[in-house]
Amino acid sequence: MHHSIEIEHLSYSYPDGHPALQDVSLKIAPGEKVALVGPNGAGKSTLILHLNGILLGKGSVTVCGLPVEQKNLGRVRAAVGMVFQNPDDQLFSPTVFDDVAYGPLYQGLEPHEVSRRVNLALAAVHMEGYTRRVSHHLSMGEKKRISIATVLSVEPEVLVLDEPTAGLDPRSRRAFIHLLRDLPMTMLVSTHDMSMVSELFKRMVIMDEGRIVADGDTRSLMADETLLQAHGLEKP
Repeated sequence: MHHSIEIEHLSYSYPDGHPALQDVSLKIAPGEKVALVGPNGAGKSTLILHLNGILLGKGSVTVCGLPVEQKNLGRVRAAVGMVFQNPDDQLFSPTVFDDVAYGPLYQGLEPHEVSRRVNLALAAVHMEGYTRRVSHHLSMGEKKRISIATVLSVEPEVLVLDEPTAGLDPRSRRAFIHLLRDLPMTMLVSTHDMSMVSELFKRMVIMDEGRIVADGDTRSLMADETLLQAHGLEKP
């Protein structure tokens, strides 16, 4: 059985020489949902950007059995759905339908299959009926759902989300947590929302200063207040 995500001894420094990742190793099994937490500057976003080859560091990254390297990037990006913190980074078409159809069209699928994928993806995020809406006129919560639909439409094996609840009001946040719980795929979620972590994720990985400093059962790690405080985290 291959892991959905397998990272071994990954290191990465920015062009100015600042080390962002230092000897990071992480394995995530198919269907597992894992929270990635840590203070700002811990390296969480840098790590995420290695999962579909936006960044390429030293060490090895394998997703869904595919080494993340230049020759595989097309297949890797189909396998790993990346949802960024700001949905406006992902929504740029005239209508919701066009946004969600972009990936399947890019894959060269037939029009009837594109429509089927769009309808399934919108249903998965409870946004049926929004196909003709203009993405930029939607609320933040609606935009976040549509940005997930744009990724689901290419039928990825793994979903990677960066700060998915940032900027949401309490009702939208609650709905979003239910949505993430119901999605059946492997998931890695970088977040500062510790109450969401305790509610949704059985496993938590703590990063600080470019390293993984703890990886284990969420309940056990949440109970270790000394550990949390040492890495700028608060128990919810």
